[in-house]
Amino acid sequence: MRRTKLSALARSLTLIASVAAPCLAQAADLLPPLPPEPLPPPIEVGGGWYLRGDVGVGATQVDKIVTTQVGGSLPGGYRIEQKSISDSYFAGGGVGYQFNAFLRGDISAEYRGGAHLGFTDSAFTGFVLPDGSPYKSIDNYTANLSSVVVMANGYVDLGTWYGVTPYVGGGVGSAFHHVSGFSDIGAGAASGGFGVAPEKHFTNFAWNAQAGFAYSVTPNVKLEVGYRYMNLGQAKLGTINCFNAGCNLPYSYSAKEITSHDVKIGMRWLLGGIVAPVVAEYQPEPGPLVRKY
Repeated sequence: MRRTKLSALARSLTLIASVAAPCLAQAADLLPPLPPEPLPPPIEVGGGWYLRGDVGVGATQVDKIVTTQVGGSLPGGYRIEQKSISDSYFAGGGVGYQFNAFLRGDISAEYRGGAHLGFTDSAFTGFVLPDGSPYKSIDNYTANLSSVVVMANGYVDLGTWYGVTPYVGGGVGSAFHHVSGFSDIGAGAASGGFGVAPEKHFTNFAWNAQAGFAYSVTPNVKLEVGYRYMNLGQAKLGTINCFNAGCNLPYSYSAKEITSHDVKIGMRWLLGGIVAPVVAEYQPEPGPLVRKY
């Protein structure tokens, strides 16, 4: 009796195992596939490089005019009566690098033109007018001044609020001056005198200090509005040679301490950007075929 029960139990276990084994195998085949590998990190293209372009106007000033008589000394009572220079315009561009969120720098070049220089000098002749006043020789001078200015600039960005970033900066470089159309027309005792000077090129140290703000038009485009103080050094105007009465010896002139208060508008195009690498779309492997009973 006992052996019969054991035999029946063994047969039951064998039957259960034969039925459960395929089900367990099917369940193992239906396990979800392994998750895909993580995507590679994004790639930065262009780094912190940017391009810039600027236009503006400058209120130009000349501190003084220095006169030298070639081969002699200035006549008695010589003086500069008045001087003036018109506003200039400028346009330029450059390339720069954003080192971090606060510090950037660039190399820029710009053309400055439209400045017309004028001044008047006078000297005693040794004669007096009927009313007893000294009889003077007077000369009126005009010239055109243009410049190419190359600068290395540095800026400190002072934080960003609602897309607006104020900044301060400065730069040093060189101003390549070009003087043209320099002429002299006499008046008073020098009436009838006329002289001209050849075109003159002169290179001089220049520097600037500036402040303004930038607005983020897009993440990669910045609009800038700023003020800049520009010191362009001096420009040699050349030597006037007279064609008729009014000159005994030629005169040479220099415009000292040329400065400008600039208002400028510019754009910066950031070349850097984050680009996700191209990866193949994940396709899970198909599971094995399962026979259903």
